[in-house]
Amino acid sequence: MPRILAIDYGEKRIGLAISDPLGITAQSLPTLKVTQIPDVFSEIENLVKEKDISAIVLGLPKNMNGTMGQEGKKVMEFGEKLARRVEIKVEFWDERLSSVESHKALREEKRKIKQKKELVDRISASLILQGYLDKKRSEALQDDEL
Repeated sequence: MPRILAIDYGEKRIGLAISDPLGITAQSLPTLKVTQIPDVFSEIENLVKEKDISAIVLGLPKNMNGTMGQEGKKVMEFGEKLARRVEIKVEFWDERLSSVESHKALREEKRKIKQKKELVDRISASLILQGYLDKKRSEALQDDEL
């Protein structure tokens, strides 16, 4: 069954998460280190083929008032290029609180500091995907009730 891939884009690291085959839960994947964007596209393209990915959810950083800042514009550009490269749907997902929740989860777990940045990216990607999956499931249940 096709899966969904979530991406938490960053200029140094890219957090990744994948849905389970039923589209219920999100599991984090190893973080990609960004050296050159073409290499990142190749790695994501390989992952799409290998894991039978049908759609990509890309975390879109917005300001707390809902406006788009410079980082959001970079993510939009990355997503547009990625969509052309992998030829599957790339959907943007408001990620305003995912990093805050990731840091909170790590504080609660008291992880080692040097592992923290990579774990934040992985957890953020998982939170982005889980929020997306939960919303889609809720919408499907509402449609079934009609």
